[in-house]
Amino acid sequence: QVQLVESGGGLVQAGGSLRLSCAASGRTLSGCVMGWFRQAPGKEREFVAAISWSGGYKFYADSNKGRFTIARDNAKNTVYLQMNSLEPEDTAAYYCASGFGVTNPRRNHEYDYWGQGTQVTVSS
Repeated sequence: QVQLVESGGGLVQAGGSLRLSCAASGRTLSGCVMGWFRQAPGKEREFVAAISWSGGYKFYADSNKGRFTIARDNAKNTVYLQMNSLEPEDTAAYYCASGFGVTNPRRNHEYDYWGQGTQVTVSS
């Protein structure tokens, strides 16, 4: 089992920044892919970003490419999502996920464990 706890969400004005963190505990995370997804009210959960175990491969949704940066610190079992130039359309609950044997990090069903989410609200 892997437990994931997100933090860092909040209310920010458009153009502002937030950094989300996801702390993992439980079984070893060696080899796992870590991802961020988000879900706005009335919408499906959508991919935001993902990072390989080594950190050498990073994936982003087109909607946030250039604004968001994903990073991980394996020594701390933590993954981060730095979000800059936030827009009202970024308002959603953000979820951290981990997966082993992930072949397509953009697909949410490939992930094994999920956090409870942290709310991000961007005001215009």
